[in-house]
Amino acid sequence: MAKFIDVHSGMKGITSEQLLEAHRKDQATEARDGMHFLKAWADPTSGKIFCLSEGPSREAVMKVHERSGHPTAEIYEVPLEVT
Repeated sequence: MAKFIDVHSGMKGITSEQLLEAHRKDQATEARDGMHFLKAWADPTSGKIFCLSEGPSREAVMKVHERSGHPTAEIYEVPLEVT
């Protein structure tokens, strides 16, 4: 299963509650596209949100986010990882 990081812009002032709500919306429908959204981070000052997910394709990431009401086209597959 591939990992993806996607980026959302224009979310200045987002709160932790709003970030959690958006993340839960993704998780509520992720299985339809074989996705699993693992984590989300936000910078309220810049308005950037970053999501980490696992799934079959970039297109599947896009579908879940579109359905959840926060679409993005800035999605990167992460082929290398170290811990």
